[in-house]
Amino acid sequence: MLVEPSAHGSDISARPRVAGGRVHDDAPDTAADFAHLAALPDGPERDAVRDRLTEAWLPMAHRIAGKFRNRGESLEDLRQVAALGLVKAIDRYEPGRGAFESYAVPTITGEIKRHFRDRMWALRVPRRVQEVRNKVRIARRDLADSPGGSDPSVAEIAAHTGLTAEEVNAGLEAIESFSTLSLDAEMSSSDDGFSLADTIGTCEEAYDVVIDREAAKEGLRRLPERERAILYMRFFEDMTQSRIADRLGISQMHVSRLISRCCARVRHEVLDQQPGPEDRGDNGRAG
Repeated sequence: MLVEPSAHGSDISARPRVAGGRVHDDAPDTAADFAHLAALPDGPERDAVRDRLTEAWLPMAHRIAGKFRNRGESLEDLRQVAALGLVKAIDRYEPGRGAFESYAVPTITGEIKRHFRDRMWALRVPRRVQEVRNKVRIARRDLADSPGGSDPSVAEIAAHTGLTAEEVNAGLEAIESFSTLSLDAEMSSSDDGFSLADTIGTCEEAYDVVIDREAAKEGLRRLPERERAILYMRFFEDMTQSRIADRLGISQMHVSRLISRCCARVRHEVLDQQPGPEDRGDNGRAG
């Protein structure tokens, strides 16, 4: 038996009763209140009716939120999102188009799903990739649950969803990328306290030296013998330009010019540039 409507419409505390007299908290009888709300202009009275409707239907919103628990978001946050969806449903509901519950349930559910889609990814993933991920996840579950089913292959998922193999692979990667792992997290297979950061390589400066030497090797081989000898004495034997000049019987200034000219020539060749006439060696002419 229902309580008679109040002056503001139906009594919000009234609840339809099911067999055995148990109160059904999810579906209060608020038809009169929604009709009253639709007829009210913006103002304090309309806000008061809207607040009572929100309070009356909040248990249903919380129940829907509970279906999404254990997915990486706290139940309290999910309930807040569901409450937001409920308020949107109340504001947009048109009493003449059917029962409120039929409109509110998909509205609240959609709001929660959008929350997961837009806020729960540790890294921002394009919406298209999220949609592909959901298709792949559902297809993999359906195929695995089918009679005689096992872990489906990429080709089987592609045939089931109409996606390409490339899209399926992207969806499978997205399934494993919903959350991130801290670089400070310890490796589960390690007993020495190694973290994930310890497994990531670092930049080795010695590699750059090896690359530079290999790149310059051919250019050095093409230099005249005397220029190669000067570079060897200067950079490998660490001789001063004056000592090199004394050994070769040329001026220290000429040694300096030869070293600069040879280095420029090799540098141009490494960079795939044709050396100009000023960069060519003088083939042993003394200065």
